[in-house]
Amino acid sequence: MKKNFFSAISLRTAGISSMVIAPTISLLIWYIIGLSSFDALLLFVILFAIVFAIIYLVSAYLHNSRVNQLTRIIKNISHKQFEVYDDIQLQKNDELDDLIKQTIRASRMVEKELIRLNKIENYRKEFIGDISHELKTPIFAIQGFIETLLNGAIHDDEVNEVFLHKAMRNVNRLTYLTKDLMEISRLETGELKTNIQEVFLRDLIMDVVESLQFKAQKENIELVLHDFDKNIQIRADRNQIKQVLVNLIENAIKYNKENGKVEIGVTVLNRDKVELFVKDTGIGIDPKDIERVTERFYRVDKSRSREKGGTGLGLSIVKHIIEAHGEKLTIESEPEKSSTFRFTLSRVSHVSV
Repeated sequence: MKKNFFSAISLRTAGISSMVIAPTISLLIWYIIGLSSFDALLLFVILFAIVFAIIYLVSAYLHNSRVNQLTRIIKNISHKQFEVYDDIQLQKNDELDDLIKQTIRASRMVEKELIRLNKIENYRKEFIGDISHELKTPIFAIQGFIETLLNGAIHDDEVNEVFLHKAMRNVNRLTYLTKDLMEISRLETGELKTNIQEVFLRDLIMDVVESLQFKAQKENIELVLHDFDKNIQIRADRNQIKQVLVNLIENAIKYNKENGKVEIGVTVLNRDKVELFVKDTGIGIDPKDIERVTERFYRVDKSRSREKGGTGLGLSIVKHIIEAHGEKLTIESEPEKSSTFRFTLSRVSHVSV
């Protein structure tokens, strides 16, 4: 079909040219020699055929390489094979060159779209696998406790309350997991919009530190807030940045050592940016794990995280919120010593008039 299409172009070109050249030559010869009408007509037909054949062959020769290039590109697209096509040189700048350029652009667009669709499909499979794995543990635990109680343990005062508390703890874990899954789904799909406003940074941090003070004391962890200018204002979504701080400080408490410390502070980078950090004295993160700790369900210490009720989504939520604000998250850690999480925030600069 493609060859027929380009053959038709050459035929049309040859036909139009022949219709102009052949009659002109025929009329000239007829005028000079004085041929009869029949001989002139016969001469016209012969000249038309000759001119048509010459023009067609020349046109086909000139277009052949470019037609082959175009056929190659189209065939590659149909077979989902994509090349760079650096070897294609376009110099004539005619309609055929334009068609080749447009086909190359179409090839690149199809390639990008296929890559995007493959990423989405891989993400979907991975996400479903992760959810299935995470839900399976608490559900099986709850099932086991309830079956044991139904099989007679409910009448044993020494174990019935213990089993109920364990089942409740797993129910709470399912609740937290469902909440975090909904949150990260809304963040990744862009459904959760950021409500940017001017916020006093010290007030925001104090709210979070005070709300987590009891949890820190219960784990024998000291929360230390470094002093900084109370007049610093940032442009951010107050609730989302509070969630970032809660997740980071809770992780710092959870993965800390006994009688450890969590430090929270702010560094002024320049007129437009500040950097907030959360530093702990905990178990640290191995260098090979730093790149992956913000992935969904990735845990450095799986047994400890589950024991403390973690969902494995906290740092992934942090990363998505920070990126949604157009800011940067960095992680520094030394195994068995400390970890420091830093993220930038846009500062409000009030210009005096």
